[in-house]
Amino acid sequence: MFQSTEITDKAAQTVNEISAGLEQLRNSSINDLFRELPQRLVNFAIDIAIAILVFYVGKFIIKRIYRIVATILMRREVEKSLSSFILSFVKIVLYFILIITVIGILGIETSSFLALFASAGVAIGMALSGTLQNFAGGVLILLLKPYKIGDYIEAQGYAGTVREIQIFHTIITTYDNKSIIIPNGGLSTSSINNWSTQDYRRVEWEIAISYGDSVDAARKAILDMFATDPRILKKVDEEKIVLEEYNKALAEEGNSPTVEPHKRGLLYRIFHRKSKVKEAIERWQEKQDNHLKTLKPCVTSDASVVVNKLADSSLLIEARAWVKNTDYWSVYYHYNERFYNELPNYGINFPFPQMDLHIKQ
Repeated sequence: MFQSTEITDKAAQTVNEISAGLEQLRNSSINDLFRELPQRLVNFAIDIAIAILVFYVGKFIIKRIYRIVATILMRREVEKSLSSFILSFVKIVLYFILIITVIGILGIETSSFLALFASAGVAIGMALSGTLQNFAGGVLILLLKPYKIGDYIEAQGYAGTVREIQIFHTIITTYDNKSIIIPNGGLSTSSINNWSTQDYRRVEWEIAISYGDSVDAARKAILDMFATDPRILKKVDEEKIVLEEYNKALAEEGNSPTVEPHKRGLLYRIFHRKSKVKEAIERWQEKQDNHLKTLKPCVTSDASVVVNKLADSSLLIEARAWVKNTDYWSVYYHYNERFYNELPNYGINFPFPQMDLHIKQ
């Protein structure tokens, strides 16, 4: 409402200025007109020359800024779809500013243009509110990277492997090879279960045994199965391994074990940071990352078997074991079958749901 009133006032002011100019031209004599015409032509030619110069200088500056932004995005390894959008947006905004500047140099009033573009921007934004929300969500996902291509995620009621991350939506493929397109707006504001971020997972089985069967016998049988399977991981000290591997690598290079460089304060980093110090920190970080990649996945506890619940018709025990993320489902289904086939050999029975009826005559 306020913007429409402002546009109307600007239009009325422009009409009044044109009317005043025509009135002044009507009152002027032919001699005055011919006397002022050369000067006006010279001033107009100068304005055109300045506008052309500003346009080409601005075009050169825009190209330089475009290349700088493209180089930064390439070095940061920003997602291709996001980088192309950012470059297009930067280019359009800079050329818009340049054109408005050139129009202002020619003496044309620019406030009406700006008000018109602002009104059009508000109208377009309201019409595309949902699309803009998906776009903002896509930008956040590509920048923060809560998941990446190849990850197995569960979100918005769907679960599958991420195949594409685009500006407005994400495409996942389910286990039965169906392609699901999920808008990025909902993904950026809701919970996402990313099963691929960790190197290992805990597998859990709930086994029902009969009352009267030995829990110790069931526990021993299950743990014996786990002990002979190389896919079942044992608890290790992650920090100890990291330190030992890192110091071992330093010793092979002829250096003494060191600790992580202390992070200085902001003012110290601004005024005292040297390129060599920065390169040394980067080399240290690169070595540490390389050593971490060579480590085996670490778990927080060994395999265990506990009594989980005293149910109506059975005793529920729960078996827990840690495995690599890639081995999760193969281990889970393998031991479902193995428990069924081997536990009866240890005197373990699987009861059916039953109910005792007492008939009173």
